[in-house]
Amino acid sequence: MLPLTPLNSNFSLRPSPPQVALNRLRSTHFPPSARRSLQVQATVGGGDQSQTMTTTSLDSKEMKEKKGPMEPSSSVDEGINVRAVVTIKKKMKEKIGEKLGDQWEYLVNGVGQGIKIQLISHDIDPVTNSGKSVQTYVKGWIPKPSNVSYIVEYTADFSVPSGFGCPGAVLITNLHGKEFFLVEIIVHGFSGGPVFFPANTWIHSRNDNPESRIIFNNQAYLPSQTPAGIKDLRHEDLLSVRGNQHGIRKQHERIYDYDTYNDLGNPDKDEELARPVLGGHERPYPRRCRTGRPPTLSDPLSESRIEKPHPVYVPRDETFEEIKQNTFSAGRLKALFHNLLPSLAASLSSSDIPFKCFSDIDKLYIEGVLLRDEESKGVVENLLVGKMMKQVLSAGESLLKYEIPAVIKGDKFSWLRDNEFARQTLAGVNPVNIELLKEFPIRSNLDPALYGPPESAITKELLEQELSGMSLEQAIEEKRLFILDYHDMLLPFIKKMNSLPGRKAYASRTILFYTKAGILRPIAIELSLPKMHSSPQNKRVYTQGHDATTHWIWKLAKAHVSSNDAGVHQLVNHWLRTHACMEPYIIATHRQLSSMHPIYKLLHPHMRYTLEINALARQNLINGGGIIEASFSPGKYAMELSSAAYKNLWRFDMESLPADLIRRGMAVEDPSMPCGVKLVIEDYPYAADGLLIWSAIKEWVESYVGHFYSDSNSVTSDVELQAWWSEIKLKGHCDKKNEPWWPKLDTQQDLSGILTTMIWVASGQHAAINFGQYPFGGYVPNRPTLMRKLIPQENDPEFEKFIQNPQIVFLSSLPTQLQATKVMAVQDTLSTHSPDEEYLGQLNPLHNHWINDHEILELFNKFSAKLEEIEEIINARNKDTRLRNRSGAGVPPYELLLRSSGPGVTGRGIPNSISI
Repeated sequence: MLPLTPLNSNFSLRPSPPQVALNRLRSTHFPPSARRSLQVQATVGGGDQSQTMTTTSLDSKEMKEKKGPMEPSSSVDEGINVRAVVTIKKKMKEKIGEKLGDQWEYLVNGVGQGIKIQLISHDIDPVTNSGKSVQTYVKGWIPKPSNVSYIVEYTADFSVPSGFGCPGAVLITNLHGKEFFLVEIIVHGFSGGPVFFPANTWIHSRNDNPESRIIFNNQAYLPSQTPAGIKDLRHEDLLSVRGNQHGIRKQHERIYDYDTYNDLGNPDKDEELARPVLGGHERPYPRRCRTGRPPTLSDPLSESRIEKPHPVYVPRDETFEEIKQNTFSAGRLKALFHNLLPSLAASLSSSDIPFKCFSDIDKLYIEGVLLRDEESKGVVENLLVGKMMKQVLSAGESLLKYEIPAVIKGDKFSWLRDNEFARQTLAGVNPVNIELLKEFPIRSNLDPALYGPPESAITKELLEQELSGMSLEQAIEEKRLFILDYHDMLLPFIKKMNSLPGRKAYASRTILFYTKAGILRPIAIELSLPKMHSSPQNKRVYTQGHDATTHWIWKLAKAHVSSNDAGVHQLVNHWLRTHACMEPYIIATHRQLSSMHPIYKLLHPHMRYTLEINALARQNLINGGGIIEASFSPGKYAMELSSAAYKNLWRFDMESLPADLIRRGMAVEDPSMPCGVKLVIEDYPYAADGLLIWSAIKEWVESYVGHFYSDSNSVTSDVELQAWWSEIKLKGHCDKKNEPWWPKLDTQQDLSGILTTMIWVASGQHAAINFGQYPFGGYVPNRPTLMRKLIPQENDPEFEKFIQNPQIVFLSSLPTQLQATKVMAVQDTLSTHSPDEEYLGQLNPLHNHWINDHEILELFNKFSAKLEEIEEIINARNKDTRLRNRSGAGVPPYELLLRSSGPGVTGRGIPNSISI
């Protein structure tokens, strides 16, 4: 069998007889959305031997209904010759069968039987009352402009009537048996220069869906500005992606619809894996993208699961691109969940024991974990990992080696010190919970009948012993007291959490004092348990003390606070406030904003990969029996806790960085400052750097909005925009739809504020709380994700063991070796940048033609330059010895809000979107 090779531009076929081509056009099936009663001019043949001929449209019935019988054209318009260059991206690494399939595609396309393309004009055809149209088939090749082997370019030649007007859309029909990825179409030959149709989308096969795909050119239009010839297409395209709440979604589809979190449990597999539905009055939650799978047999309210490695449905264009799949997520997450974690379990399960000494933990970085399981052979070498995990293979065994986390790299003992514990509330992976202590005494808002007296056990006398001679009133007035308060959020769950095997937790409050020397330190920790009839004393307060016993108990108290902090960080600040809350914005954007809408174009980079990573999380991370339940204190109640936080704490208007800082008392309003706020603690790295990023996003968004919206009326009269905002509230966050705090959308300022918040959450906020997970959590004693024992009291049998060997009791309270190595592997993966990461203010080369607007491109360049300046400012801050929360002996610099990064675990970089 002779190998097929791609045809080149010198290859030409003998032109088909005109009548044959005419009959072929007449017999072509037009899907309903693409039918046009109009005059079509098609180029027949290839190369220099093409022939142009005129034919009438196929849908004569519609013509008769509107205008009566069609009349043939009385003369042939010579028109102009234009060429469409169609760019398609192939797989980078193909199997032999796929390569042979490519050769067949080359042949089919080369002879004009693979891709049908139809140009639609801005202008109306007066006969048909729809956009003027010409149609042909993609045919032949042109030489590739670069050596990028996976980019293929085809051409399609048209003869266009001289009065055709500017093309505003193309209809693409894929006649092949499988989908292809369309990068863009560029039409050359019109007097105004090339017309760009950016696509970056999968084009389904006609076998899967007979409807043609609609691709618009790169001119942004508000709905009222849409050219008449493509107005109907704008509406049709939106309708095509909305769905109707029915049917099982298929992998090739692009349907965006809403559903509750009813797919976390698997009651058909095991009653213990049943989980409540999140979303609704009892357990409110943001909505997710609907998949339409049938209900479970055990529970009609729960959706049946698709277990790994089978994919959960997301709209086709939301899936990971090949670089992401092969070098990071799909490949790496699959290896992580399928191979590495089971191998760790097999190797360590027989010795799922506590760390016996701190050197056991050090061995993870020095010697590694030996994977002895037979099935683990080949796991490690196939696991594509970042800088934080390294592997060494030995005969018949695999050695998994972790890299030293940044938090102990420069100072192995820093985690023991109080000032480092406090520093991480300002510059760690969870710097968003510390609040100013505004009132004293501290009181709970929980029901006293259920949870006991509301007053905290932290007294004025106790605090004043730690205030270096300052009175409590003075410390509060001078804004020197701060609190990390997880009491009300966690106490309703503590009894259930502590009933789980190997889990023991408190609801904590931590008071921190900001000294006149500019050092923040913890001075008191309150640990609470639920009220019990046998023990009215359910609150204990710990201070540092000066003897050995109280010193070790203080270490245990801080570890319990860190465990609380780790759970709230992961379930509330990370998963809920970024991943889950962003998903409805993305769904509504696709359902209500046309791809030619300027706000769609603005938001598009900030939606990349989020639905896919969230689907993976539902399948592997936050599901019943998944990694989060196994690794964090709340266990099987983890997502219920997340739902309670959404119900009691989440507000869209407080997700803006300045508003959040003011709400927590960490900043005060100050019109003289760039963002209108002044920090209470100047050396607050997350907030100080975050405000720079926020300000840059705000300036970019305001200039963008001002360019397209001239006044308030242009905002209120934008039907797509108003429908978008309404749907976010009424469908995406419908459990909160009646809240009075939702911003109005009446002015340019309203719109800019809403968009700045969304873009901040997707970029800067997510970066700040995600990419430090391994650098700070990779050393278990610094940030244990769960605790297995309560603090021993003097009348406990365990207390004597504690007195004899406090180190053993401390280490046995931390996660076991298996739990620790599992969560370290997951944290490493979640802290990793993919090689195809797109960073804030940077443009993907394939998206160069995203908008046809010189002024907007200039504004974007200004935004990008501003972010480069901010990087320099942050680097300078990290060298400023006065800023002791980000510089000093052994102190890691604060780099989480540096815009750029290389691949791997770097502890820096702000991606455009939530992509991991």
